[in-house]
Amino acid sequence: MPKLVFNGVHEHILPGYERLATRSAALSKVVEARCPDDLGAVKAAYNDAFDAWMGGSHLRFGPSEEDNRAFALAFWPDTRGFTPKTLASLLSENDPAIHDVEKFQSVSIAARGFYPMEFLLYDPQFVDQPASLRCDLMTVMAKDIADNSAAILNGWQKGYAQMMIKADNDIYRAPDEAVRQLYTALTTGLKFTAQTRLGRPMGSFDRPRPNRAEARRSGRSQRHVLLSLQANRQLASILSENDADIDRGFARAIRLAEELDDPAFAGVGSVQGRIRVEALQGAILLTDDLVAEYLGPKLGISAGFNALDGD
Repeated sequence: MPKLVFNGVHEHILPGYERLATRSAALSKVVEARCPDDLGAVKAAYNDAFDAWMGGSHLRFGPSEEDNRAFALAFWPDTRGFTPKTLASLLSENDPAIHDVEKFQSVSIAARGFYPMEFLLYDPQFVDQPASLRCDLMTVMAKDIADNSAAILNGWQKGYAQMMIKADNDIYRAPDEAVRQLYTALTTGLKFTAQTRLGRPMGSFDRPRPNRAEARRSGRSQRHVLLSLQANRQLASILSENDADIDRGFARAIRLAEELDDPAFAGVGSVQGRIRVEALQGAILLTDDLVAEYLGPKLGISAGFNALDGD
């Protein structure tokens, strides 16, 4: 058990947050230096940083949860449309927070992180806003992303990693509790991808909802499913010590995600497109079942354990 936690921290968690901190810092520098003259460079840096976040988006515990950092990086799904409303208010009123990162860090969480920046870079409602205001807002937004990413990494490097590995403290009283935390991250990540990343745009057969797809404006919806599966596959491999049955499940789901050719899940509106997304969703749920069947018992976690409610 201690070895599994050590490997999970040093092979999966720390490298992922190091990538996020490095790419987020690069994004902040690019936005400040190149916006609005080279939006292509800004978009490239944005997508690199967002990719890095997707590699650790399932790790919703520890330093990422302190000060709501994970939500400040990734507030989604936004079921009530708070993000565009908050952005519009900030821009229309030329709010002082647009020009000051400390003030910006106190605004609604709906205006912070990768999803609001997607609106500013890709949504017609905001692309036509005055470039100076939009770039000022993206500059403080990118600095906020970089600060949060650095704080998460610092939290892991300056204590949380060792606390999780040693598992002799109030948070992790024994190694099996630390392992259970990693297992929860894995299974919750799989369920979120199947039920939310795919389930929201799928809607119902009679009423598909492609406009609910994650990061559809930038055409990242399919990519998020793929990146999440790849990250969870690595974590599953570490925890299962390369179990072949579990890995075959991931391999099939990843292949279907790669072959989908539907970047924003617009295809859910057609019968054939929906069938393909349903097949991908089924493969992810099957993989989650394989994790429960083969990995859960090996880790001493019962079949009735629900990662979403902790039971």
